[in-house]
Formats: sequence, C-alpha cells, structure tokens
Amino acid sequence: MNKAFLFCIFISIFLTIAAAILIILLCFHGHHPVDDLHYQSQDFCVADLNSRIKVDGFTCKSSSEVDETDFFFSGLAAPASTANAMGTAATPADVRQIPGLNTLSISMSRYDFAPGGVNPPHVHPRATEILFVVDGELLVGFLTTSNKLFTKIVSKGEIFVFPRGLLHFQFNNGSSAAVVIAAFDNQLPGTQPVAAALFEAAPAVPENVLTAAFRMESELVEKIKAGLAPNN
Repeated sequence: MNKAFLFCIFISIFLTIAAAILIILLCFHGHHPVDDLHYQSQDFCVADLNSRIKVDGFTCKSSSEVDETDFFFSGLAAPASTANAMGTAATPADVRQIPGLNTLSISMSRYDFAPGGVNPPHVHPRATEILFVVDGELLVGFLTTSNKLFTKIVSKGEIFVFPRGLLHFQFNNGSSAAVVIAAFDNQLPGTQPVAAALFEAAPAVPENVLTAAFRMESELVEKIKAGLAPNN
C-alpha cells in the first residue's frame, strides 16, 4: 500500500472528525434554545382565538382577516371594581384581549387596590413580572425556593421585579387607593393563587393531604374552604 493512498485515507478520516466536531459546536454554541422562543419568520401571528387547534401559543389567523383592532386594547384606562373580599381587581391585557400579542412574549395587566386590598400569594408559572406603581403605595414581596423573603414598600413612580415562577404578593397598606401596571415577558403568563389552588381545586385536593401538610384538623380545612367561597 503506497504512501499516497495512506495519506488520502488519513485526510478523509481527519475531515470526517473535523466536520463532526464543527456540527457539535454549532449545535451547542452557535444556536441557543432560548433564541427559538423569540424567533419569527413573519411580521406577526395574530391569534385565532376560535381555533380548536391548541399548541404552545395560538394558531395564526389569515392575514386577510387581520386589522388594527387585533393590536389595540383600551381596557387599562378605567379602574375596575375593588368591591370584593380581597379589595383588589386585575384587568389583564394579554393575548386573549390583544390577539396581536401572539408569539411576541409580552403582556400587561392593571391592578386596582382599595385601602387594605391584597393580591394574595400567587405565582406566574410562565413569566417574570415587573411592576410600576402609578398611584398610591404597596407592600410587596417574593419568596425564594429556600424560603428567603424579599420585601419592600413601593411608592408612586417606583418599580419592583418578581422573578419568574416565584411566590409573591402585593398589599395596599396605605389609606388611599393604589393603582399599578404590571408587564410580563409572556403573552399569557398564567396566575395561580396558592390558597385557591390548594383549597378550591376541582376535584378537591384530598382532605387528609391538606390536614397532614398543614398540621391542622379537618374542621379547620373546611373553615378555610368556606372562607374562600365566592360569596365571602
């Protein structure tokens, strides 16, 4: 076997290995999975809210059916009624109200607080939240996964951030109404209040699970459920 033939085999093996390494490097360094979340191949994908096809996001409706109203919402201009047990009201501006937000990874909400009103402990499983106080003053806070509490009084014109998926709350400890605008890095951030999730689930979380988890008697579990009922 002559040297030229052996050299050709060596070069062939070397190029094959080099190509494999290059492909691996491109996959793991030149292409980051997070980029896919914000990748768009068209100007917009206005949500077809009536479509029966469910994916991670809504399917696009035909561009011929899209108009200015798909990108417009006036609902945050007016306060919502806080005449409820929590003394607070949320007005969302997500993809359900603004179909043009579909695939854009952004949304907003307005929150109105009566004096003493509370947005009880909850999580947004799909989004980080940044909160801007338009009027009034709030006590806000969030808990880390090691149960460390970060809390602060946030006043008019100030901002506070709640990291994605962490348990957090807002409370109006002032003597006047408060208004805030919250922005999220998701078109549909989702909200899961802790108390409602545990005590108002359907079907219900087994009572023996709740009594064991909270070290309480069945009577107290029922009392909490009654206190969370809509007419309270």
